[in-house]
Amino acid sequence: MSDTPCILCVAINGSLPTKANNPAVPITIAEQVESTQEAFEAGASIVHAHVRDDEGRPTSDPDRFARLLEGIREHCPGMIVQLSTGGRSGAGRDRGGMLRLSPDMASLAVGSNNFPTRVYENSPDLVDWLAAEMAAHGVMPEIEAFDLSHILQAHAMWRDGRLTTRPYVQFVMGVRNAMPVDRDVFDYYVHTVRRLFGADAPWCAAGIGPNQIVLNEWAIAAGGHARTGLEDNVRLDRDRLAPSNAALVRRAAALCDRHGRPVATWQQARAILGLPQKAPGTGVAAQDVAR
Repeated sequence: MSDTPCILCVAINGSLPTKANNPAVPITIAEQVESTQEAFEAGASIVHAHVRDDEGRPTSDPDRFARLLEGIREHCPGMIVQLSTGGRSGAGRDRGGMLRLSPDMASLAVGSNNFPTRVYENSPDLVDWLAAEMAAHGVMPEIEAFDLSHILQAHAMWRDGRLTTRPYVQFVMGVRNAMPVDRDVFDYYVHTVRRLFGADAPWCAAGIGPNQIVLNEWAIAAGGHARTGLEDNVRLDRDRLAPSNAALVRRAAALCDRHGRPVATWQQARAILGLPQKAPGTGVAAQDVAR
């Protein structure tokens, strides 16, 4: 059992969930900022964010990302902001248009895979361009690993300099047609990350739908970090919708308590990930801001 503080990431809305799925899914910028603040106060130190257009459809519009980033930095000073470059929100280099905003982090898929009705395409040229843009704007990549090859590719990119910092790898399990939730595979992922990136390398795991709580527990118990939120799962259980992102964060925090791991403050999360110890855009030093 690890006593290392556990970083909780909240994925607030994604590209797919709608208010028809759960009225608590935040769609507008104002809703997203409010939901993020509640999750931050519940213990999340990273927010993974997408934006939607006026019709509620996913978009990579940099202006909307800029408004969201400004709101989160104002209301959640010190929180680590991770913007999505995912393929459901745009095509080609449009997916990285928000990187010039210099968020703390951004998601990076380094390989393609099948989703239930489409190919999630991440061509080598696009992956290299996104990685270069992140390096140019001081953005830390989070590697979204949908299978083992993505972990190995991230290592190759780190060794040859395309990734300029040690990758923070997140295992994504439970997407249909991609990697199912399998404990032996999960354990091998953990072994591979530690072998390739060092025994002290931080890593994270995300489970989709009802598997969210399963991956939360596996990751927390194994010394990793955990992602939760309405993007991946709109329910608390079979019979109840999650009332908020904060409720899912509190559920993950309870698992941390069960396994004897403190929930990381944003200051601790920044130290673990090697991010600057200041609240970006505010000029406020870490020691001067309380959650």
